[in-house]
Amino acid sequence: MDLYQKDVVSIMDFSKDDIEGILDMAEEMVPYAKGEKIKRSLDGKILGNLFFEPSTRTKLSFESAAYRLGCDVIDVSEMSMTSMAKGETLADTIKIVDAYCDVTVLRHPYEGASKMAAKFSDHPVINAGDGAGSHPTQTLLDLFTMRQAKGSLDGLNIALVGDLKYGRTVHSLAQGLTKYGMKISLVSPETLKMPDEIVQHLTENGCSPRIRTLEDAVAEADVLYVTRIQRERFPDPSEYQKVAGVYRIDNALLQNAKDDLIVMHPLPRVNEIAPEVDKTHHAKYFQQAANGVPVRMAILNAILGGEM
Repeated sequence: MDLYQKDVVSIMDFSKDDIEGILDMAEEMVPYAKGEKIKRSLDGKILGNLFFEPSTRTKLSFESAAYRLGCDVIDVSEMSMTSMAKGETLADTIKIVDAYCDVTVLRHPYEGASKMAAKFSDHPVINAGDGAGSHPTQTLLDLFTMRQAKGSLDGLNIALVGDLKYGRTVHSLAQGLTKYGMKISLVSPETLKMPDEIVQHLTENGCSPRIRTLEDAVAEADVLYVTRIQRERFPDPSEYQKVAGVYRIDNALLQNAKDDLIVMHPLPRVNEIAPEVDKTHHAKYFQQAANGVPVRMAILNAILGGEM
């Protein structure tokens, strides 16, 4: 695995060996992420955290990952806090941040923003979510969580549930799953189907997805990956109301699941997973969120050349 000084724009930038290398390194990072050991491999480095959309888990886990490695953080949480509020272009903002930092983490409401930013930056750019586009570091921590729970990623049966049209997490994850020959089921309202280009990619890579009902998908799945219906992505609020709450995972539904089924969710949830599920052995979404720290520690360490 050689990711030194490389951008992280799409999960498609990674080979299977790259992914396995990051997951292996993340496993080594776990005790450091928990504060059980001290690591300062990135002492003297600076991370620019640019989050122009709301975020809890991604933003805080990148900050935590950086601090755990001894890396300082410059944080910007709103466009209104930058000269973009005065009309400065994103390209110029990126050039300035690049001059101050060793790596830039960017979340932006427009698809393709991170790809564009990488063109204007001499230092690495990490995509922390670009509109309805992709979210590659989320995919890496999702795969890490699955491997933790299942021991191996090869050949798993995974059901992707909810907003598959606008959900950047499922777009990236679907692309990552093709590297492991997983069986993929898609469960969504008709208006929120997986984009055709993602379905085509899955099919061309030997993972032809099946359209399933929620009940059938739950009965067969090893992994149930649930997403919320994203109100903020709907141009028409009335269209959101038509599909809000259409799927709900509760204990009654899980009675027909495999005993070792794991339920994942990139969070935040609204009402698509009942709180009663939290206490079951199926629930992995809070562990999934916690895994953001060791996985992002591994990514930063690899990109910035920290020693293990």
